[in-house]
Amino acid sequence: MPKLPGTDLPIVQSPMAGGATTPELVAAVADAGALGFVAAGYLSAEQLRDRITAVRERTRAPFGVNLFVPWPDRADSRAVDAYAERLAPDAERLDVALGKPRWDDDDWAAKVELLLADPLPVVGLTFGCPTDGTIAALQNAGSAVAVTVTTRTEAADAVAAGADALLLQGAEAGAHRGSWTPDAEPVPLATLLAEVRPLTDVPLVAAGGLADVDAVRRILAAGATYAQVGTALLRSPESGAPPLHKEALVTRTGTTITRAFTGRRARGLVNGFIRDHGPDEVEAYPQVHHVTRPLRAAAAKAGDPERMALWAGTGHASAQDAPAAEIIRALTP
Repeated sequence: MPKLPGTDLPIVQSPMAGGATTPELVAAVADAGALGFVAAGYLSAEQLRDRITAVRERTRAPFGVNLFVPWPDRADSRAVDAYAERLAPDAERLDVALGKPRWDDDDWAAKVELLLADPLPVVGLTFGCPTDGTIAALQNAGSAVAVTVTTRTEAADAVAAGADALLLQGAEAGAHRGSWTPDAEPVPLATLLAEVRPLTDVPLVAAGGLADVDAVRRILAAGATYAQVGTALLRSPESGAPPLHKEALVTRTGTTITRAFTGRRARGLVNGFIRDHGPDEVEAYPQVHHVTRPLRAAAAKAGDPERMALWAGTGHASAQDAPAAEIIRALTP
């Protein structure tokens, strides 16, 4: 089976957008022999250029970048406005104004142009699979293209679109679901791998709850080419996760999938915000993300974990407070 560029070890770092994935983390993972990923989500093309430069200044090892494929604008504006009204008391407690709901494409075209002009060995795509020639263009520029999939159907469509690798995101994975449609039900990782493995011989990168060496060993034995880990690295000193988030990984129990924070399904540790607003959540991404972003930032600054988005996979309790390179070595069978 072919492999992804720059991978001496069967470990891939999850591209955790929003600040957790720092240049130091990507470089440390890459230097350890695994595949590091810059998280391009929520960055402008200029910010992404600077982030790539910062990683290159820290390592000569290959690494990749992950892009958010634009999500269609199909939100019910009235439902979003009503949800924002229900969030007003939380904002008042933190003395912050909620953000304005808006749709955007995460600077998609400019980021693609950047990567065509200055290619990286691997480009990951999350939230969808473009069929407009983008994949072929990135491949012609010299990048292997890996597409995130959460169902057998998505996997088959990604292979048909020319994907060089599949990032299989199981139900156990932390943070946003990479589903292409809002109604795609989460599939356990072992089931997803069993369903997809007969479809293709491209590398399969398995993600979801893999936070210790035994879990990694099991998923590789089941046919995955790589294990992708994110939550397992969150407590490392190279991680940009807030201290309260790092602490919560080992002091809190129980995760759930919710749209309460961003309008898109994501797995995080259960806290007051999820308990209060989970039943009222609306499917509206990225509109709700923009509404709650100031609230989440204010909560982190104020030391209020009950209103922070504490993204985590089901294996969060195994996350170690250790350098990223040491964690990668410990996770490698």
